[in-house]
Amino acid sequence: MTDLLDKHKPIAERFERMMAMGVNAVGITNDKLLSPTRAMIQGRETILAGTNNYMGITFEKNVIEAGKKALDEFGTGTTGSRIANGSYAMHKELERELARFLGRKHCIVFTTGYQANLGMIAGLAGPRDTVYLDADSHSSIYDGCTLSGAKLVRFRHNDATDLDKRLSRSEDGEGGKLVVLEGIYSMLGDRAPLKDFVEVKKKHQFQLLVDEAHSFGVLGPNGRGLADEAGLEAEADFVVGTFSKSIGSIGGFGAGDHPLFETLRYAMRPYMFTASSSPATIATSIEAVKTLAREPER
Repeated sequence: MTDLLDKHKPIAERFERMMAMGVNAVGITNDKLLSPTRAMIQGRETILAGTNNYMGITFEKNVIEAGKKALDEFGTGTTGSRIANGSYAMHKELERELARFLGRKHCIVFTTGYQANLGMIAGLAGPRDTVYLDADSHSSIYDGCTLSGAKLVRFRHNDATDLDKRLSRSEDGEGGKLVVLEGIYSMLGDRAPLKDFVEVKKKHQFQLLVDEAHSFGVLGPNGRGLADEAGLEAEADFVVGTFSKSIGSIGGFGAGDHPLFETLRYAMRPYMFTASSSPATIATSIEAVKTLAREPER
């Protein structure tokens, strides 16, 4: 019999070599949080240089109070998916607040940011379509492409000319074309040259999805991300983001203006078959978005 875990022995060996150096770099535990950027780790006060708590919103009193109130009124969990029994009025309120913040007509909230990419990409693209993505995209983007069954074409990181060439080679292909970019690349920390990609879009007429996970709340005069900063929001057909960075919670969203956008709710398996976010999570997210809207100086 082949042991299913045998293939992971190289990982175990690398982990043992790391541990021999004296630090579990992938298992650091924050024993006590002191502030958005400080914690006690192994008895030492430590600066959290790797945190994604960009707006420091996790300790805001109004945000915490909103979570406590939701716990008292709605309990600890929804115990159902959005399309079954897991849609509460507050889920819809959060979608309205996010749509207003983003300047979009439609918004769908997901239980995690990872699921937002899985759902949106797999909902938009299918087996007859082609997804073009930056080679250095986040794992959730790659996994969304796999789930979609669409043909996957990688182009060189931040290289609009390379995308142009690859689109030209498949000009006669059937199905739609979806190009996926990140506002700020989580792997490298740089930004997509959005203006260059928009020029390619005008030439080849594809639909564009921008993952603003790390740029939401951070870039642009309205804090909406890279497309906001570049003045090119109208060119981004779809926007995806997460709550685990600037919003300081957990969850994700997809937004857009397409008249058929709402049909995605009934076409995205990661949305349809996952329990919805807990009331406290949604309540803190609503208050966080309102806080960001009120305080653009952040």
